Amino acid sequence: MNVTIKEVAKLAGVSPSTVSRTCSDHPSISAQTKERVRKAMQQLGYEPGNTGLSMQNNKTIGIVLPVSEDDTYENAFFLETMRGISLFCNQKQYFTTLITGSSNEELLSAIRSMVKENHLDGIILLYSNEQDPIIDYLYENGILFVQIGKASQYPGETICIDNDNILAAREAVNHLYKLGHRKIGYVGTDLKRIFSADRKAGYMLALAENNVPFQENYYLEMPQVPKNKTDRLLRFLSREDRPTAVLVSDDILAMVLEKTAFELHLQIPEDLSIISFNNSLFSKLSSPQLTSIDINSRQLGIEAASQMINHIENPGLLATKIIVPHFMIERQSCAPPKAPR
Repeated sequence: MNVTIKEVAKLAGVSPSTVSRTCSDHPSISAQTKERVRKAMQQLGYEPGNTGLSMQNNKTIGIVLPVSEDDTYENAFFLETMRGISLFCNQKQYFTTLITGSSNEELLSAIRSMVKENHLDGIILLYSNEQDPIIDYLYENGILFVQIGKASQYPGETICIDNDNILAAREAVNHLYKLGHRKIGYVGTDLKRIFSADRKAGYMLALAENNVPFQENYYLEMPQVPKNKTDRLLRFLSREDRPTAVLVSDDILAMVLEKTAFELHLQIPEDLSIISFNNSLFSKLSSPQLTSIDINSRQLGIEAASQMINHIENPGLLATKIIVPHFMIERQSCAPPKAPR
């Protein structure tokens, strides 16, 4: 069985990325650490291949978008996060390059190609999904990466920049509860996306804390953001005992929900209150404007770039986990429920 980079790292008492950078003779690794790593490699019979870290010190960071879907490129979260990364990298004279793919296989192929050519010093992933083969590849090959979102794989060894999505959802539901709502629904995206799973968990927790029973027909999961109203949204809002308030995991999805409500002659916020996430331009263009939770997308990008560069230049650092604060922007989409007739 071939010796892996993780086994070398364990024997040498360093991280896999330090082994990888030693193989590339990176100048940021001390001579003492390089000697210890090389002894471990020799002892285990490890034959280094191309580990993908730049021998030319290109100072280039790859930015990886999730597998391409229409809403990826329309979602202001990704644009603002990339803007934050670029702002910080420009200040530190690091280059950035965007990596995309229409499937996990295509995305992984693009990353492997750039790694093979020694074009990257590290990678920032703008997403966090369950059982992601990209994460497995980066970890197994000792490639330095930062993840925006909660780590579901290798949590103790992954540099993460995230929001407290559970707390944010709890606060949103508590806000609706204080307005008088008891029929509170949730509409979210695929639960394989860790942020959506956390927001659902926060929703469920807030219901339990307020002694509001969870109702299955008040919960709706959409695999991706629909372009127009759907039968599922129509059924969700057409029930006689429909929710009087809904927490939505994204502004774009909230706008589709709002449009569906108007098709059913429901008034917002008189008949239906809505709180969404991201505080994007969409929340301000909707009518009425949406109450939305600002997750500081640009700051997420700045923190991700800062941690990436810090770990590139100081490879002995332990994995860092940073929580970026959120805050709610109250607008016209929320009001107390109508009194029963």
